[in-house]
Amino acid sequence: MIRYSEIFLKSEPVKRRFISIMIENIRLALEAEGLSYRIEAPRGRVLIYGDEPRQIAGVAARTFGVASVSVCTVTTPDIEGISAAAVEHAKRRLHPGMSFAVRARRSGVEGFNSQELAAEVGSAILDRISDARVNLTAPDYEVFVEAREFGGLVYDEKIDGPGGLPYGTQGEVLCLLSAGIDSPVASWLMMRRGCRMVHVNMRGGRFGGADLERNVLANHARLSTWIPGHPLDLLVVDMEPFFEVITGLKEPRYRCILCKRFMLRVAGILARERGAYALVNGDNLGQVASQTLANMTVIASATSIPVLRPLIGFDKEEIIERARAIGTFEPHPGSVECAVAPRYPSTAAPAETIARIEEEIGVAALAEQATGAVQRYRAKNGVIELVE
Repeated sequence: MIRYSEIFLKSEPVKRRFISIMIENIRLALEAEGLSYRIEAPRGRVLIYGDEPRQIAGVAARTFGVASVSVCTVTTPDIEGISAAAVEHAKRRLHPGMSFAVRARRSGVEGFNSQELAAEVGSAILDRISDARVNLTAPDYEVFVEAREFGGLVYDEKIDGPGGLPYGTQGEVLCLLSAGIDSPVASWLMMRRGCRMVHVNMRGGRFGGADLERNVLANHARLSTWIPGHPLDLLVVDMEPFFEVITGLKEPRYRCILCKRFMLRVAGILARERGAYALVNGDNLGQVASQTLANMTVIASATSIPVLRPLIGFDKEEIIERARAIGTFEPHPGSVECAVAPRYPSTAAPAETIARIEEEIGVAALAEQATGAVQRYRAKNGVIELVE
């Protein structure tokens, strides 16, 4: 059984569309794993039937929009059938001396209410496990029972899903993806909000560490496993010509600001070409010199396209914890340094100074040059291929 939470807040037409998209995403995920299944969607629930319920539950629990998943026993929608199934569940996990509670729901079924259902199921459990005791406040074990028009459901565990909104419900965005920790988490968070994702990487070439490309591709591949069945594109931009220009400047402390502005400028051009709605990056307020509020204000003006920063208020440890949870944290990234970064970067670059430097180096022409030679990789189910 699949539960969704935030989707309930939508209007009926939007709710139906979102549920339909979520179910299609679950179908794609199950087919990617080669699992046989049948999906039904009675009001308020999504039910998946299959011969491998544990595997099906594991796949569904990684689907955006899903709040939680339970492996259920399906019964007749009457007290006798539900009680018999609840007793079988309790016999496996409720031992003498433990306390328990029955959590009951009823919808579209006549003849008893939820309280009566819970009492009858609890009595049946006590008959079979006499040394157990009822504790409705802080039980050692809980069994959940539901009587619905389509049948009874019994379960005693919930697997948390990622929540959010179904992937693909909010349109396309471009996320600047690096070899680091932050940007993959930013991408994941926006996919969880329903955004259809395209990644953009600014390849440093000889100005970057030897392991940068490997880590970028690994991040891209890992993120694709969260949207199985969907292709996930990575656009790779050659930054070497731009880096050659700015490393020749007399004043090095503005390099990071110039670089970040150039990245947004290039990504903005690519976004407009694709009709994407916004850019996404891993900015985290105050984490590094280019992410001071003063510098972020200067950097943001490089593009007219909205820039979404889902990590803006996170602590670094929160970001690392989320990266571990979603599988993108790399404890041994290798050589990922940037040779362009100055020793003493500016924390508050003057906007007029940056504008003057950009005009002197011909930044618009450099951006057009960069967008004219983009490599495209495509990942699907964790496997990457070079498309063009």
